[in-house]
Amino acid sequence: MSSAPNHYKPNVRDLSFNLFEFLDIGRTSLNKAPFGDFDETAARQTLETFAEVCLKEMAPSFSEPEHNPPTLHNGTVTLPPGLQKAIAAYHESGMSQLELPVHQGGMGAPPSLGWAAFELMVGANPAVAFYTLAGVLARVIDRLGTEAQKKRFLPAMMERRWVGTMVLTEPDAGSDVGAARAKARHVGGDVWEIEGVKRFITSAETDSTENIVHMVLARPEGAGPGTKGLSLFIVPKFWVEEGGALGERNGVVCTKIEEKMGLKGSVTCELTFGDGKPARGLLLGEVHDGIRQMFHIIEQARMAVGIKSMATVSTAYLNALEFAKDRKQGSDLMQARDAKAPRVTILHHPDVRRMLMAQKAHAEGMRALCLYTASIQDQVELKGGHRALEAAEYDSLNDLLLPLVKGYCSDRGYELLGTALQCFGGSGYLKDYPMEQYIRDQKIDSLYEGTTHIQSLDLLLRKVARDGGATLQRLLGQVRETVESGEGGKELEAERAALGKGLADLETMLGALLGKMGESIYHVGLQGNRVLLGLADLVVGWLLVRHAAVALERMKTNPGDKTFYMGKLASARWFCREVLPGLAHAARMVEQSTLDLMEVPEEAF
Repeated sequence: MSSAPNHYKPNVRDLSFNLFEFLDIGRTSLNKAPFGDFDETAARQTLETFAEVCLKEMAPSFSEPEHNPPTLHNGTVTLPPGLQKAIAAYHESGMSQLELPVHQGGMGAPPSLGWAAFELMVGANPAVAFYTLAGVLARVIDRLGTEAQKKRFLPAMMERRWVGTMVLTEPDAGSDVGAARAKARHVGGDVWEIEGVKRFITSAETDSTENIVHMVLARPEGAGPGTKGLSLFIVPKFWVEEGGALGERNGVVCTKIEEKMGLKGSVTCELTFGDGKPARGLLLGEVHDGIRQMFHIIEQARMAVGIKSMATVSTAYLNALEFAKDRKQGSDLMQARDAKAPRVTILHHPDVRRMLMAQKAHAEGMRALCLYTASIQDQVELKGGHRALEAAEYDSLNDLLLPLVKGYCSDRGYELLGTALQCFGGSGYLKDYPMEQYIRDQKIDSLYEGTTHIQSLDLLLRKVARDGGATLQRLLGQVRETVESGEGGKELEAERAALGKGLADLETMLGALLGKMGESIYHVGLQGNRVLLGLADLVVGWLLVRHAAVALERMKTNPGDKTFYMGKLASARWFCREVLPGLAHAARMVEQSTLDLMEVPEEAF
């Protein structure tokens, strides 16, 4: 069995359930300014069409870079032909226009539909997805750039299929972005020259396009230390003249591509700026507000990484389910003493069912979390956009949810992929099946765009602390409302009770940590991950219970889809019974937290 052509198993049915039956974006988001003129029928057809493109055009080259990886020669990266073809298919399908604003000639889809489409692509071939982020940069330039910068870059970036990158990390400044040393020297107008070395830059060199637009953080001469002294520059591989025409080769060169554990089709580059030739760039918006501007891109990247992990967990589960339905091994456990008992498929075995349901519930829960967050982003745009006064509450909720999307999906995703592989037994360890590549390709997700612990610090010290916990309390209030409202009726009484107990345990955990912070901020360092994962478990449980309530109603009106809705009930019940009780243990661990570990001598390690 070859893993490459048919490894990907999309779940368009659950995507549709989230968007149209639970979130009801046909009523809340579609056909509203500033979005395009999608209706629900068009949105459904878009997802179904793109799912076919992902299956036929993108999934086949999933494993190609494993045996034919990209190569670097004289500063140019050559991609394998299958990957080139998949990138071209993305553009030819029209999907590069999906979220592009209408005033730029795009379809203007809301974030909820855009992120659903992204799940399909990143699940089919994650390497392809990271060569297609020029649209994100185009939207940032459209929002933050000067009129001259917009005219200079935006038409060509999308029409001529340019690649875009975000350039932060340096060899001695990874998560500590404020320690960056790349320098910027003013030449005149909004033109600067950049000098320095950047590392771990995704898709920073490729022969699949005529030009690459780098968004580069650098420190202008005389600027202060830390992140506040950084500015953001548009630095193209080939200089772009004021009218948009391509000029000479700019002084930014890929000097190395990393040899990695996985995700080998996505080149991870070292970039050298200004070595022997000036690397010219334009100061974005002609303002020195680099880290704030870059966060418009970082937030998109963190969302993308969370969805990448969720999509991988989902296809891994569906692969494991298919294998479990086909693989015969042993007799039914009830007949284990009978040597003549018939062999059964492993789906009959309780332990395999346990592992499959853990994957199913989490995959659906992660999708629920990601698309719920995307629907909040819809509302931000409908109410004026990021930082608009009318959008403030939605903006704050999106900010709070992003570390959950990125931190939870990537961290738990790695564990769940191990569970998926376990369902295959020894076969899962072979390259005959995609599981081992899923694990290697996914592990990076808990590391880049801010490690899991960076996400927990962001959640607690920035997102919760910024408004004194008001946004968090509004979110927890929605959970409490579900617990007290009787949503789902008597059939979900036990699940609502488990949700209520989980909410109380989470509040105990938060209260304990808040009290301990008076003793030392080290308690946040020691317990922050536990709190992030606990809060995400609660939110996922809440969404799954609400999904189950919708499923109960839909069974009455759509009996032909009863088994799907039964599956939604099963996911919610398993999660409430098997995962939410863990919040009580987590709360006790936070309550009992000490600083002993910080006093262990280095030599004792």
